[in-house]
Amino acid sequence: MLTALIAVVASGQALAHPVTSAELSTAYDFSARYRTGDRFMGVQLLGALALRQVKIDGQLVAELSALAWDEDEQILYAVSDGGRLFHLLPEFTGGVLGGVAGVAGYPLRDGNGQPLRGARADSEGLALENAENGIRGDSRLVVSFERRPRLVRYTPSGRYVGTIPLPAPLTTVANYASSNKSLESVTRHPSAGWLTAAERPMRNGTPGVIRISGVAGGYWDYRLREAPGNSLVALEALSDGSIITLERGYGLMYLHVVIALRRTGPLSTEPGSIPTISTVAVFDSTQGWRVDNFEGLARHRGLNFFLVSDDNQNAVQRTLLLYIRITDPTPMDYTPPEFDALQTNAQ
Repeated sequence: MLTALIAVVASGQALAHPVTSAELSTAYDFSARYRTGDRFMGVQLLGALALRQVKIDGQLVAELSALAWDEDEQILYAVSDGGRLFHLLPEFTGGVLGGVAGVAGYPLRDGNGQPLRGARADSEGLALENAENGIRGDSRLVVSFERRPRLVRYTPSGRYVGTIPLPAPLTTVANYASSNKSLESVTRHPSAGWLTAAERPMRNGTPGVIRISGVAGGYWDYRLREAPGNSLVALEALSDGSIITLERGYGLMYLHVVIALRRTGPLSTEPGSIPTISTVAVFDSTQGWRVDNFEGLARHRGLNFFLVSDDNQNAVQRTLLLYIRITDPTPMDYTPPEFDALQTNAQ
């Protein structure tokens, strides 16, 4: 197993301390009612894991905030709030996520080669370039940051490549609801290019509306669902121009957590347009879902997705890795109830 792990490190470097799936992950019951293979609303559940706080190459697996899948390298990248980058290797049996191994861990570095520290290390969103072109070794990671809002390119080993210029309003921390509510997500759209969004509405924005901004210009106003403390925490653009979004709402001390997967219609080229949005699935902790602080979303293949939660590096919360399939091929024509009856089916 260790030999196989070392062989798939995206950077091509044989690292000394990979972590096996048994050391890193354990099966997790995401619901008392719904089982692996069941459908709920517009998704099918395909496995859930709890990740342990172990170190991979000296980097602690904790506070994971974003994911991205590299098809060329067969690696699931994850970044943490503390500027740590991980290479993970998912393990499947019959299309179900059964474990995940840790292949490598790196600190994200600045232009001088030093690990990011303090406010500059608050990495929150992740997307990839050149990750599905059939060429190995040319992938680049694009990370969005809070507290010091910026988009930065990295190599898969965390080496700084350069920044992506942002529209002026996004560079000023004072324009955000707070410094810790700035650039939470980033994705590459097939026609609009790089898109990024804050976690909460801008300081002078419309309540309940998140502005998805194009780095090359233009914006789209996205209305959140009504949920306690709701935020937009992840974006994943699809080839048809629509976007899968992840929303997270929570009450005091995370005692009530609501996670929603939604899908926009293809983005219009009209400046300031408002995309249509449908709700794909809602996981509410008061309805028996054992959710946590989910912040990361990554498309795997087709309409299969990974989701990850941020444990805030405390003993009460957990790092959860969820694997699901969006089952409705045209969710814009589908308006599900908030909680539907149990559906069991074969894959």
